[in-house]
Amino acid sequence: MIKVNHQIVKISDLNNSSLTKEKADILKQMDAYREVYEYATFDQLDFDVSVKLQIIESSVLLRKSGAKFATFARSRCNEKYWKRTDNGGFQLLPTVSPHQAIDDIFYNGHEYAFECATAVIIIFYKAVLNNIGKANFNRLFADLYLHDWQYDEDLELHGYKGSDYLPGDCAYFKNPDYNPDTPQWKGENTIVLDETLYFGHGIGITTRERIIEVLNLKRKDDAKQSAYLSDEIVRLHTAHLSYFAVRYEPVVWYDRNSAIISTIGSITYVA
Repeated sequence: MIKVNHQIVKISDLNNSSLTKEKADILKQMDAYREVYEYATFDQLDFDVSVKLQIIESSVLLRKSGAKFATFARSRCNEKYWKRTDNGGFQLLPTVSPHQAIDDIFYNGHEYAFECATAVIIIFYKAVLNNIGKANFNRLFADLYLHDWQYDEDLELHGYKGSDYLPGDCAYFKNPDYNPDTPQWKGENTIVLDETLYFGHGIGITTRERIIEVLNLKRKDDAKQSAYLSDEIVRLHTAHLSYFAVRYEPVVWYDRNSAIISTIGSITYVA
């Protein structure tokens, strides 16, 4: 269920002519879940869906970039933009703009190797960059540091347990009987691309079943329990970032012939 300004948004009332198929598909999926997704304005809803689409696109770009999977001990980065720390993290160099350093991972992926949690954070940063522009990104994320699940507070991530997997979410596959000699395979952080495909750094873009098959190959000899898709979801919350959105015209997602419209200041409400 979707609510805007405390009002339930009916998908049938949306102006489909102003929606791309990709956005419409995500909205339909959100509408089908019992969970409530609330937004103050249609602009916030549009921004959130746009970021989800950019997360998907950034996942595909990272897959194509040539960046490799590696443990923290074997991680590497382009030293023109980052300093590798002793624990395998990447600290932004003070002479480099944050947007340049993030973009470099996607343009020169062969210079990089990192594990799957860091990959998810990098994808989230790239998606935000593409939606708020270079200047705003540089102002908000001036001192980037990439290591595992560490991230800037302006990248607002919420973790919770649920089954409402949406495109752009991070879904976690658990491998309870992993081989203790290869602890990096105790699970896989993935980005949900659609209802059937996931991106996992080190595994690639594939189905739920294939990710489970790969993880099962990484179990200990006496393994009894299969890997599985857990109920752990990490979602990027975008309400505060929407105020920095690069926008050229207001969002009109509703049918003016069937909706009740009221305008207060510069915000239009629909019931």
